[in-house]
This record gives sequence, structure tokens and C-alpha cells, in this order.
Amino acid sequence: MTIHKEGRTLLLVLLAVLVAANLLIAFLLPERAQLQNATIIATAIFYLMILQFFRNPRVLVENDEQQVLAPADGKVVVIEEVDEHEYFEGERRLQISIFMSPLNVHINRNPVSGVIKYFKYHAGQYLVAWHPKSSTDNERTTVVVELRNGLEVMVRQIAGAMARRIKWYVGEGDVIRQGEEFGFIKFGSRVDVFLPLGSDVKVSVGDKTKAGRTVLAELADSE
Repeated sequence: MTIHKEGRTLLLVLLAVLVAANLLIAFLLPERAQLQNATIIATAIFYLMILQFFRNPRVLVENDEQQVLAPADGKVVVIEEVDEHEYFEGERRLQISIFMSPLNVHINRNPVSGVIKYFKYHAGQYLVAWHPKSSTDNERTTVVVELRNGLEVMVRQIAGAMARRIKWYVGEGDVIRQGEEFGFIKFGSRVDVFLPLGSDVKVSVGDKTKAGRTVLAELADSE
């Protein structure tokens, strides 16, 4: 198992702190063997939970212009038509939202291949990620990718109540490839995908997704 670069420093510091805490308890309370053992078990479990959060599973990079892959590990919480105003000026789009719990891998991957036509970071609130207004009021980034056939797909990273650090590795004009990393969100969050109407959705609300592997939808041919 490899560890994502966003977690390496944190994990080293956390390991040092937990080891120091266990040594301190052993030094101050040498007669409390049960407490020492309980503390070791509790801190080990906690460390393993954080460790798995930053794991970096290998993903075979795809290049299918018809398919839209999940940008995140998590659970589908929204599938609905919405009026999108930030980039599409009120145009009706199909929104698919994925909620990422603190136990999910939080690497974000490109759902499609193409050229980034629009990118913007928005400072904002930290409402719980499933709140209806989190998509427009929370700290977030918005990325619009133009495919070779002219269709445009929007992806929005959204910070949640716990996730207060969004990382992104792309900018306007970049050529991106389906399945490769474009960002990371720490500790619970959400990712929205906005597709053209007529897209053939392949998931249902409640389905679990894997970034770069699960097919969210197939795009209709451009006109």
C-alpha cells in the first residue's frame, strides 16, 4: 500500500505524538499496566484509521470518451436535474453528487479526458457536506472540462464540516486524462458532477463508488 503525498508529513508527526503519549503514560503510571495496554490499542486503531484514509490505491487510467467515471470514492447521494449558474448561466444540467466519509480514500480523479476550460476556487462556509446549500455556499473549487467532441463536464470539490483543506493540481488550459488525480480533500467532503441532459446514468442513489473505476454515466453524442 502506498501513502498519498498529502498525508506523509501528517502521518509522521502523528506517529511521533502517539508514541510519545504512550511512553509518557508508561513513565508516569508504571503500575497501571491495563491502562497502558488500553492506550496502546486505542492509539494504534486511531493511527490505522488515519493511515487508511491516506492510502493511494493504483488505478488503471482509462480513456473512454463516452463514459464518465466517478471522481471520488464514496456514496451517491444526489441524482437530479438542476439549473447551473456559475458557468453554464442557468442551463439545465444533470447533477450527480458523491459524499465522501472520513473513512473513504479522498483522492479526486478526472472523470473524463479533455482540456480545462474553466477553474475557480471559492472561499466559503463549512456546512455538512450533504446540506443542499453546500454545493453553492461551502468552500469549493469548480472545474469545467471540454471533451474532444465539444461536450463540457463540470466537477466541483466541496469542503464539509470536517474537511477544511481542499487541494487541487490543475488549472485552466491543462490537458487532463481520465482517471488521473486532479485533487484531494481531507476528512469528509463531497464532489458534484454536472453532465449534459440526456446522459445515461449508470448509478443510483445509495450506490458506492470508486474513483477512476465506477462508471457514473455515458454521455450522449454531441450534436
